[in-house]
Amino acid sequence: MRIQYSMKKKAILATLGFLLVAFILLPAVIVLCCGTQRPKDEPNNVKQQIIKVLDTAADTVVEMDFEEYIICVVAAEMPVAFEAEALKAQAVASRTFTHRRLESGSGHEKGDICTDYTHCQAFISKEERYEKWQESGVDEAECDARMAKIESAVSATQGEVMRYDGELVSALYHSSSGGKTENSEDYFVSALPYLRSVESAYEGDTYTDIEKAIPIAEFTAKIKEKRPETEININQLAEEVAILSYTTGGKVDEIQIGNVVFEGREVRELFGLRSSGFDVRVETENVVFTTKGNGHGVGMSQYGANGYAQQGYEYRDILKHYYTGIIIEQYK
Repeated sequence: MRIQYSMKKKAILATLGFLLVAFILLPAVIVLCCGTQRPKDEPNNVKQQIIKVLDTAADTVVEMDFEEYIICVVAAEMPVAFEAEALKAQAVASRTFTHRRLESGSGHEKGDICTDYTHCQAFISKEERYEKWQESGVDEAECDARMAKIESAVSATQGEVMRYDGELVSALYHSSSGGKTENSEDYFVSALPYLRSVESAYEGDTYTDIEKAIPIAEFTAKIKEKRPETEININQLAEEVAILSYTTGGKVDEIQIGNVVFEGREVRELFGLRSSGFDVRVETENVVFTTKGNGHGVGMSQYGANGYAQQGYEYRDILKHYYTGIIIEQYK
């Protein structure tokens, strides 16, 4: 009887042990092992930032991931044939520009930022970028390789922005400075400590000695339309047009036309010149401008960035060259 009782007791204890494991310990083990896993739609618990992009041509708003937007900006702003380090520099500059614009307000009612490069930054969707490449004879495999190069540049710098004294910088950039960039106040209004004139040594000759001829009648008409008080003696026009001074970056600061002094920027914008770095001469039928550089000349030169990359400079060095005294860090 004692043996049978003992066997029954052991059976009862075994059953209780099994129930303990099944109903108490097993759930605890599952929670311990799996409790740190993230939902599939939120990898690493990092929420993607969504940006509303106003397509100014179609007057529609597209919502997209922030970093995807930067890819589309880099694809529009810089030639894909440029060096990888130049593309990385462009990605950081575009990202900084965008975050600063979002923080300060873009002025758009419909979106956070727009696709008009004269107001925000250039933009091209991946689909349209592929179409343009293919229209120029690029096959699909090469298109994939080109887009992968751009995506890699953005991914390698993901989240990185430039700051000066704790604030996001105004990350202005342009195509080509003509050999030396401008102080910000020499083209725009504000003197910013990180937008100082620096040498841009490796731009090449892509935008040098480009001539634009303006018929004399058109020249005088536009000048008087811009500044009605201007008096010009057409018979002595060569003596009526003279550059008076230059900026630190070597662009035209002031130019006298007739009895009025114009800023170099005024003349550049009035006649659609590539740069305010120009010479001017009067011929029999035309006023001829010869420009050097492309764009406003402030901040990073894109062709200069590519030149520095070809010389072995990394993107951080390129950015620190063109934006004086900045630091590069993750956006917070």
